[in-house]
Amino acid sequence: MFSKFKFFLFPIILCIPYAVWSQTIDSVSAQQEINPVDINAYFSKQPILELTSTAQTISSGLIEAQQTTTLLPALNTVAGVRMEERSPGSYRLAMRGSLIRSAFGIRNAKIYIDDFPLTDAGGNTYLNLLDPAAIDAIYVIKGPDGSLYGANSGGVINIAPNGFDVRKNRSSVLLSSGSFGLFQEQLSIQRKVRDNYSFSFDQSFTRSDGYRDNTALNKKTFQTAHQWKYKPQNEIRLFALYSDLSYRTPGGLTQAQMAENPRMSRPAAGPNPGAKEQQAGIFNKTFYGGIAHHAQVSDKLSHVISFFGSNTDFENPFITNYEYRKENNLGLRTYLSYRNIDKSQFQWQMQVGFEGQKGWNKIENYGNEQGVPTASQAKDDLNNAQSSFFYRVMAKLHQRWTLEGSIGLNQSKISYRQHYPEITNPSGAINLGSIWMPRIATSYLLTDRLAFRSSISKGYSPPTIAEVRSSDNVINTDLDPEKGTSYEIGARLETKSRRFIADLSFYYYYMQNGIVRQLRENGAEYFINAGEMKQKGIEATVWAYILAPQTERFIQALNLHSSASYNHYRFGKYRIDDNDFSRNKVTAVPDWVWTNTLILAFPKKLGLNISHNFTSAMPLNDANSVFSDKFHLIQAKGTWDWRLKNKQQLQIFAGVDNLLNESYSLGNDINAFGDRFFNPAPTRSYYAGVKVTL
Repeated sequence: MFSKFKFFLFPIILCIPYAVWSQTIDSVSAQQEINPVDINAYFSKQPILELTSTAQTISSGLIEAQQTTTLLPALNTVAGVRMEERSPGSYRLAMRGSLIRSAFGIRNAKIYIDDFPLTDAGGNTYLNLLDPAAIDAIYVIKGPDGSLYGANSGGVINIAPNGFDVRKNRSSVLLSSGSFGLFQEQLSIQRKVRDNYSFSFDQSFTRSDGYRDNTALNKKTFQTAHQWKYKPQNEIRLFALYSDLSYRTPGGLTQAQMAENPRMSRPAAGPNPGAKEQQAGIFNKTFYGGIAHHAQVSDKLSHVISFFGSNTDFENPFITNYEYRKENNLGLRTYLSYRNIDKSQFQWQMQVGFEGQKGWNKIENYGNEQGVPTASQAKDDLNNAQSSFFYRVMAKLHQRWTLEGSIGLNQSKISYRQHYPEITNPSGAINLGSIWMPRIATSYLLTDRLAFRSSISKGYSPPTIAEVRSSDNVINTDLDPEKGTSYEIGARLETKSRRFIADLSFYYYYMQNGIVRQLRENGAEYFINAGEMKQKGIEATVWAYILAPQTERFIQALNLHSSASYNHYRFGKYRIDDNDFSRNKVTAVPDWVWTNTLILAFPKKLGLNISHNFTSAMPLNDANSVFSDKFHLIQAKGTWDWRLKNKQQLQIFAGVDNLLNESYSLGNDINAFGDRFFNPAPTRSYYAGVKVTL
């Protein structure tokens, strides 16, 4: 066993002597931290109470309080956000929307790492490349904002990596193991070398055999971030990530197959072989990097510019073919910010900027014979470009009333050349048009602790490269972007001590040209514009210190976070071929999602985190003839922190997933051919490990 993992343990041993000088972190105290006062949103850190949009911060403490191999439990604590993991390593994410487009990835959301877009020029986001331990915080802004962040209709996620704004030295090593062959190793070093220079280095290795047949995961990540303030008002930030990710994909099952043996992979059917026979899976090697320069030109004027790029080698042996993709992306984001810093009754600021990305994609498909590529099926080059010019102005009156307006001009183009098979017109271009995306919003502090907000904004989501050129190997020139208008009102209440915080939102998003995934008889997918979707929702979130920290009690602290969302999502005019699905429930959207997180602290540095997720039944096809079952999912993690010599700290932890041993499907196949809708999730499973903080 040791020889299998010695390559990954070596850097830990090497770094321990260097790490021993850092200071310890009281993890129990960190877990008891209530929702932050401020959030990084709209170009700066600002009070979340005064924000004009619905937003939430996920701290590193919340990520660590749950299972650290995946971001799924932490992101699912946010009302209106649903993350699913079809098999270990295979993420998909929906923000205030359906998974009807997002069968194998992330659509309609824009994701950044600090100043660098992780969402590439083709509209795809490899969120599964990141290791949870390398993340300092996640900032979630819900609702469409094409005015400032380019194409998105669900919202924006900004991930703060380790290494920027380091407050104190910290190093940690984590080793854990669990059910279904799980093994995890993480190393994290954060250093504030001088007042003007800090850096981090994070490395991880995760493997799992998975619950189902043909679900093995193998993931290696290396991440570093550097911050250099070469002048008191100027700084350079550098971020780099390399990830080597591979996982097997078991495929969907019918209801009868799931009842017979939920652990089986998709069996052979008709002329199509099974998932295990074809060794179906994903192999992704990606390097991502960026450099940003922040300059405070004067007391009121600042400038930010960032350059970023990625290189991806992607392989996908599938049931019907073997696909190779080489993806290269380059981009630039820059803006000027002017702020009136006078402490008067009228304050204002504005930003003007540009974000652009260019992508080069080389895609080749071959026959697949038991995981070995055979004869050529198709060879295509697709190049795409996305750009956004944006302007924002915000004014604050009497320290209570915030008015905000922004507008962006978004453009998207795709050019293609087909090398094989030979056709009459092998090249062409798809111009997805230019569109103005405005947003108007306001927030008013009725009292020092109660704020109301409202906004009107446009959403815009063009088809991605994976949708224009999907697994049926046909370049679809007929797809149009999704467009829509969102209306939202909300309120946020905080008590004086912030022992209790409540947030409530109502929204209505009317989307046109909905992009929908369809399947051919051989399992190959394609996409069409099907029609209208009317998305009405209510989101409610509560944070509460039920018991404030007190060392003299048996339960020394008790912290509750609860969120609920109601989704009244219906198709408007919605037709596919001769089928009229108008007024049906939107596919893959549950009516209700309710999550609860309870964190307790006990004497002797003992801690317990309990999380609960209720998801109601949801339709799995546009006809609403097949529904998933509702389920209650309970997870628990216990910790014991033991302070060692020289301020070092040892944490021993153990956890259980699916405590109720529910039989449920997570990551259902939408509109599946042959009724293969279901991807059974693991039964009750366990894990345990140790973490040393130096």
